[in-house]
Amino acid sequence: MTQRIISRAAIYLLAIVMIVFGIYHFQYPRNLLVFVPQNIPGGITWVYVIGGAFILAALAFITNKFVKLAGYLLALLLLIFVVTIHLPNYNQAGDPEMRQEAFINLLKDIALAAFALHIAGSADSHGVKY
Repeated sequence: MTQRIISRAAIYLLAIVMIVFGIYHFQYPRNLLVFVPQNIPGGITWVYVIGGAFILAALAFITNKFVKLAGYLLALLLLIFVVTIHLPNYNQAGDPEMRQEAFINLLKDIALAAFALHIAGSADSHGVKY
């Protein structure tokens, strides 16, 4: 019983973080536009799509609906960020501070992806629905 409460609390905390990230994408899209790779068409549209994806994943976790799907898709999205944004930023950063910031963002998104994978992978064992 206690483990289930702790698991749900952790899931709600991730959901809150995802909602905040999603809202930030809608409030400050121009600030995040620099992270959209130049070779991907759509520009600022992707900032809004990602913000919506974060909020939808959070709602799935909070409402306990489609948790497995939301967890796997959120993890995939975050790992795509690592490969397409943070790793290139880390490799191309000339300034040590920029390199450190890219590395921290890389680790943050890997950690969040791992948590999302854990939620998805254990969805049926912690009273969490698919």
